[in-house]
Order: sequence, then C-alpha cells, then structure tokens
Amino acid sequence: RLGSVVAYFTSAKFLLYLGHALSTWGDRMWHFAVSVFLVELYGNSLLLTAVYGLVVAGSVLLLGALIGDWVDKNSRLKVAQTSLIVQNSSVILCGVILMIIFLFKTQLLTLYQGWLLTLCYILVITIANIANLASTATAITIQRDWIVVVAGEDRSKLADMNATIRRIDQLTNILAPMAVGQIMTFGSPMIGCGFISGWNLMSMCVEYLLLWKVYQKTPTLARKAAKVEASELKQLNVKKESDVKPAEGVQLIIEKDVSGFEPQQEKEVGCAARIAEPFITFRDGWVAYYNQPVFLAGMGLAFLYMTVLGFDCITTGYAYTQGLSGSVLSLLMGASAVTGIMGTVAFTWLRRKCGLIRTGLISGVAQFACLILCAISVFMPGSPMDLTVSPFADISARLFENEPLPTIASPEPEMIFATGMPNLSNGSIAPADSDPEMSPEPVPLLSVSLLFAGVIAARVGLWSFDLTVTQLLQENVIESERGIINGVQNSMNYLLDLLHFIMVILAPNPEAFGLLVLISVSFVAMGHIMYFRFAQKSLGKQLFVCHTPDPKEAPDSSPPGNTSTV
Repeated sequence: RLGSVVAYFTSAKFLLYLGHALSTWGDRMWHFAVSVFLVELYGNSLLLTAVYGLVVAGSVLLLGALIGDWVDKNSRLKVAQTSLIVQNSSVILCGVILMIIFLFKTQLLTLYQGWLLTLCYILVITIANIANLASTATAITIQRDWIVVVAGEDRSKLADMNATIRRIDQLTNILAPMAVGQIMTFGSPMIGCGFISGWNLMSMCVEYLLLWKVYQKTPTLARKAAKVEASELKQLNVKKESDVKPAEGVQLIIEKDVSGFEPQQEKEVGCAARIAEPFITFRDGWVAYYNQPVFLAGMGLAFLYMTVLGFDCITTGYAYTQGLSGSVLSLLMGASAVTGIMGTVAFTWLRRKCGLIRTGLISGVAQFACLILCAISVFMPGSPMDLTVSPFADISARLFENEPLPTIASPEPEMIFATGMPNLSNGSIAPADSDPEMSPEPVPLLSVSLLFAGVIAARVGLWSFDLTVTQLLQENVIESERGIINGVQNSMNYLLDLLHFIMVILAPNPEAFGLLVLISVSFVAMGHIMYFRFAQKSLGKQLFVCHTPDPKEAPDSSPPGNTSTV
C-alpha cells in the first residue's frame, strides 16, 4: 500500500496536478491584485482597470489563433517551458515596476508633466497583457494537449483528470485572492507586489522542474504529429456526410501548414508573404474551427460567456446596490465554489452512466433550469428594474449637460483588498459597513436572494457542461490541430465576454440590470440549443437511448468504429 501511495505522488498525473496548482495559484493572485493595483494607482478610479480588461480581451481575441498555431508547430516541451518563463518573468517585471511606482509616485508625477508616470502605466498594462497571452499558451498546451497524452487512450482517466483540474481551479479562485488580499490589507500594496513577484520566481523554478519530470515520465510527449494520420480522423460522433466534409477541409489546412517548412529551403520567402502569414494563419484557424464536427458544441460553450450571471465585478457591484455586504458576498462566492466542485463530481458520474454527449445535455438542462430563478427574480419585490428609465439618461446627462463624472468620496483601499469587490454601479467603491444614518432605505432581499440562488445552483450544470465540451474538443480535434482550434475557442470565449461588458456599458444603471439578466438567460438558452443540435447530429435517433459502455473503456463490448455509444 505504501508503495502505491509513493507511486501515485511520483506519477506524471500527480506532478501535472501539482504544477497546475502552482501555476493557477500565481495566476489568480496576479489577476486579482493587478486590478486592485491599477485602481489604487489611478486615484481609486476604475479607468485603468477597464482599459486593462479591454486590452486583455482584445489581444486574446486577435491573437488566439496565432498562439494556438505556435503551440502546434513547436515541440511540447519547448512550448510549455517558453510560455512558463515568459509568463512568470512578465509578472515579476510588472511587480517590480509597480513597486517603483508606489515608492516614487509623487516624484514621477512632477517629471515631464506626469508623462513619465503615464508611460509607466502603459508599460504595466502592456507587460501584464504579455503575461496573460503567455498564460493562454500555457493553458492550451497543458490542459488541452499534455493532459490528453498523459491520459493515453483511457477516456475515463481523461475525464477524471479534467475534473481534478477544474477542482483545483475552483479552490484557487477563492483561496488565492483571499490570501493576497489579506497580505495587502495588513501590509501595503508594495508588500503585495513584492510577495507576488517572489512567489512567481519560486513557482517558475518549481514548475519548470515539474514539467521536465512529467516529460521524462511520459515518452509519448516527445512524439508530436506533424501530419494528419488516418487514425486521428476517427471521431466520437456518428460519421455523416456533413461531418466527413469538414474533416477533409481540416486535412488540407494542416497539410499546408506542415509542408510550409520545406519551401523555405528551396526558395526565399518574400517580404509580402511574411507579412501576410499571420493573417493567413488567423483566417485558416477560424476556418478550421468552423469546419470542426464539434463546432456547435464549442459555440454553445462560448455563448455562456455572454452573461452577467456570475461572480464578476458587475454582478457584485449590483449586489452592493441591493444592500448586500462584502462579508455576505464572500460567503456566496464560497458557496459558488462548492457547487462548482459538485459540478465536476456530477460530470464524472454522469459521463459513466449516460455517456459524454448526453452529459452535456443533462448539464445544460440543469443549468438553464436554475437560471430560471434569476429570470423570476427580475419581477420579484426588491427588483429595481424599470424599463421606463432610459439606460442612456445618465450618460447623456454627463455628455451633453456637462455634469461631473462620478468620483470616489473617500479612498478605502482596505475594503478592496479584503473583498476585491469594486462597485461599478455608480463609479464608486461601496464600504462594507457604512454609516447607518447615511444609508438609504432598506431594499427587500427577495429579488437579489433569488438571483444569487439561481447563479450559485447553476454552477453545478455550468461546470459539468464546461468539462463536457472541453473533453469533446480534446477527443475530437486531431493532435496536429489541438493548439490552433483551442486558441480560436479561447478567442470566441473572449469575444462573447467582451460583448457582455459592452452590453453593461450601454446599460449601466441598476434599473436596467434586470433586462441584462433576461438577455443573459436568453444567450445561455441559445448556447444550449446549439449543443442540442450538435448532439442530435452526432447521436441521431440514439440521443435518448440508454447508454452502453464506451469502446475504449470496455474494448470487448463493441468494435472501435461504433461511435454511437459515446
């Protein structure tokens, strides 16, 4: 028994988990802290944070396919190590620059009429964006490629590994911001910068070693497909004519990419061709994504990003306007993490009982059913929804009547550090415990209670559905295209996420939030309708038939070509 325990803790699977935990912990600390740092640096305004979010989303949207193509064209170890070093080095450099700004902000303000400080802000946002792009490359290569190779042909093992990775994500989403928030609350922003820089330096060295160990323990990682093999074209869904044609299109694109190495030796590549290459890669990546048999499933997942029904700054800002305190919100976030972990457990159980594709259907129905509570909350007592109030009234008043922009009445950085919940409803940061004499009339909590009950309960279906689509992409996309297809998938996710922020910008007042909730529920419904269409095309009449064992889980039960049992 002791030997089996030791074998597990030294296995490639556990080392991959450990490396992912270290990487995710550093990512979550940095993503939380950089927004708070930017708020603190710019006089408690949300402007720099908004600019940073826009730059990050736009960069992944435009460069996702190129990053994925780079992942495909290089060896696995090189990609993992390069992205790891670039990501952590960028965070370390950013932390050092922020420490300098915090120390010498007064002097920087006086130099060159403050332009030097502005240059520092631009530098911080640029380097932080590079770190996020490198993090995207790391996620693609580790979570979409390495994990598939480590799992081998065992789909059950792949499902368990995917679920474990998501559980690590859920835990670090809550614990890492709490840890760094306490450090900044009882210390200072500069101490927080130093801690994050030191953590990333230590983590980079350990992760580098873990990657090398995993690579050594899994010899198949050294072999990477350079061309399309016939065996790779086997899909998990039913082979219809509509599915075969896209696969042929994918094959042409890959053959073009791979054969691109040879002409470099025969003839020189023109300057125009070099300039056009990124645009061609961008186009080919999106065309290949569209031609994937799992295209509708991927689009269904992307549509779930077009929502305000999550624990981001928008929904928490709305919660502040409804009278919820930071302590209550932190408890709700903890509950959402628990239901998210329950979703990963439900995914592994449902997949064994019902099959992968049907698991996505059941998860989608469960999520949508819970979100109906959110739609009902819009019409309950306490809901501020009033469609007679123009969402543009506040903006037009400031633009055309020269009203001043909202300002921070009094800086309370410790509030942000403790909860990480800036209130976006009126441009201010709401204190958790304000003066009772200055507080508005109490708001009935029925509406907001139903809203968060639906959001928290829906996390079970959401994370189960996310894992389903993730595994469908892992199993259906050929090895030589995993990078570019998942890069485009990330771009689609960021595109819908960007649209949801634009939607909030167009309707920022609390009276319009109920309308945003209804739009969000509609987009979730459209996403699951797309997935239902994918499942219907894949399984046909067997969509609602009792699941039989998967051929790779029980080799003797059916021939490998029988894909209807998935």
